Amino acid sequence: MVAHAPADGHTLLLYGNTFWLLPLMRKTMPYDPLSDFVPVTLAARAPNVLVIHPSLPVKSVNALIALAKSRPGALNYGSAAAGTINHLAGELFKYMAGVDVVRIAYRGTASVMNALMAGQVQLMYATSASATPVVRSGRLRALAVTSLDRSELFPQLPTMSESGLKGFESVSLHGVFAPAKTPPAIINRLNAAIGQVLSQPEVRERLLGSGVEALSGPPAALTTAMNGEIARMGKVIRAAGIRDD
Repeated sequence: MVAHAPADGHTLLLYGNTFWLLPLMRKTMPYDPLSDFVPVTLAARAPNVLVIHPSLPVKSVNALIALAKSRPGALNYGSAAAGTINHLAGELFKYMAGVDVVRIAYRGTASVMNALMAGQVQLMYATSASATPVVRSGRLRALAVTSLDRSELFPQLPTMSESGLKGFESVSLHGVFAPAKTPPAIINRLNAAIGQVLSQPEVRERLLGSGVEALSGPPAALTTAMNGEIARMGKVIRAAGIRDD
């Protein structure tokens, strides 16, 4: 609908990673994220948290990698449907660490969390909102966040990159897009207005309370983020043979 809407700035799209990664997992798509739309601004980021069942005898990412290498195929991780952010994070971990960890698929992330707390799976990449209460209660152990830099949501946790997998990044990004051919003057006006709202302390606090970090920046920053993730995750998607047809 947005791709075919008038390019007048009145019809916008707020979407996340699936928007630009799904074409890598499907043979046919009704839209092209790079040619049918123009970026307006980055809007939000939600890093995942690598959490494990306390019975797993590790307290760092390096120790987890060492354990996985010593027991190929013995460890497993839970994720939701193919191509979801926690699935891609799990496959990125396997790809970068060179380990064999078996994926166990569930209908949704809530089911994965329940299975992890019950000890049916050993690790998952959880949203910060779902990880916070179970980590604080001691039911699960958090090892690292999946953002490239430390997160306001879990400031005490190291990043995966700091923990031995340099360059590891797998976060839920959200951006605002307009139909292609929207005039630059309109894009710039929208960018400034949205950025002004997202910079307000009360808005940032409200988002943090929901497990999301507010972002902003020029339209080019969203383009750079998209292209970087398409290149980085494209390698993982192809290596793992991930399809969502």
